[in-house]
Amino acid sequence: MHYVNSKSILSAKNGMNLYRGCSHGCIYCDSRSEIYGMDHSFEDIEVKKNSLDLLKKELIKRSPSMIGCGAMSDPYIPLEKKIEYTRSALKLIDRYGFGFTCITKSDLILRDLDLLKRINEKTKVVVQMTLTTADDELCGILEPNVCPTSRRVEVLKTLNNEGIPTVVWLCPILPFINDSEDNINSIIDCCIESDVCAMLCFEMGLTLREGNREYFYNALDENFPGLKEQYIEKFGQNYVLPSPNNRKLMSIFKRRTSDAGILTDNNEIFEYLSQFPQKSIQSKLI
Repeated sequence: MHYVNSKSILSAKNGMNLYRGCSHGCIYCDSRSEIYGMDHSFEDIEVKKNSLDLLKKELIKRSPSMIGCGAMSDPYIPLEKKIEYTRSALKLIDRYGFGFTCITKSDLILRDLDLLKRINEKTKVVVQMTLTTADDELCGILEPNVCPTSRRVEVLKTLNNEGIPTVVWLCPILPFINDSEDNINSIIDCCIESDVCAMLCFEMGLTLREGNREYFYNALDENFPGLKEQYIEKFGQNYVLPSPNNRKLMSIFKRRTSDAGILTDNNEIFEYLSQFPQKSIQSKLI
């Protein structure tokens, strides 16, 4: 890791990234893409040394609203266990009466359950969790340095039991790897059991561009010999790589989530995530 001083910490829409880079090792991660202009190794985590001071100043100036993080770097990477920047940010969010939502794959978020509950009691917290495969062994290949799916489902259940609403990101679904009916059905089963309020899905497939494409293909060579050539033959240099099973899998997804009362309209979900506070909508989703 290395420290830098940042000029700002909150975006115009109150997005926040305390870290830049990640050590989860997910083979498909778009944040590796060259388009983001990272000038250091992705695993050499950039820590914004002055981020908490900047955050405090911004929270004092702004009207209470939702603060979001995790779009570019998981706020609960292993480094967080040691330096606790995310936890410190939560204390500020709690102190100044803001709401909080984040995207993570890590069970480390349960360390901060006390703060999440306190914030949720006063305003609003929504935890977003990524699920890609119901198979823990495959999960260990696709997302090698983070807790397996079965543990993430336990986290979702714990959060639900504590009254904190959850949203699952069902993505990416990798062609010829996890794009099976059994996998999609199993993940939906997990979401129903965990009583998630919504599932985000942008069709079945993934995106690749310079930077993450090379990393992904190296991982395919290592773990799925011969599959890279199949990808190149079918998709070439395309940015969007749809699963050949997309239509069938999306039909299953829409039917089963509708039957279970799980919200899947992406626009409505993002609106819900950004609204502060909307206890009436939250109650409806729960």
